[in-house]
Amino acid sequence: MTKVIFGNHSSVIVPRKDRDSIRKFYCDVLGGQITKADPERDFLRLGDNFYIGFLYGDVADESEFLRTARSIWLEIKSDNVEEMTRKILDFGVRKLEIPDPHLYFQAPGGQVLRLVGIDEDMSFYEGIGAGPNVAKVKEAVKLKEK
Repeated sequence: MTKVIFGNHSSVIVPRKDRDSIRKFYCDVLGGQITKADPERDFLRLGDNFYIGFLYGDVADESEFLRTARSIWLEIKSDNVEEMTRKILDFGVRKLEIPDPHLYFQAPGGQVLRLVGIDEDMSFYEGIGAGPNVAKVKEAVKLKEK
C-alpha cells in the first residue's frame, strides 16, 4: 500500500486586514521568521522546518470559532509549555475551552492551534487507549449535529 504522511508546509487564505496581527503573533510570540513577503502573501518558518504561507485576500472574516469548528486544528510544540502559554495568552488570542489538558486557542486569522510539549507522549491522540471524549469536545465547541 502507498504511504502518505503530512508534510512540513501549510497555507491558509486570510483576510488582508489581519496581516499585522498575524505577523506579530507568528513572529513575535511564536518566534517564527518571515522568509519571503510580497503584497499578497507572507511565507513564515516556525522552528527548523515547518513553513506556513499566509495568502491575504478579500475573504470573509472567519475568525468566529463557531463558524470554523470543522476546520483542521494544528498542533504546535514547545520546549517550555508554561512560558509559551503565558506569551500566547498575553498576546490576547481567544482561548478555547476544550476538555483537554492542553491549551487550545484561535490565532489571528482564525486558525485553531493546540500547544503541547516537544517531548510529550501524545499516544493518547494516536488511537492508543480511550482517546479524547468526543461528546465533551463537541459540547465544548457547541457543534449542532444534524
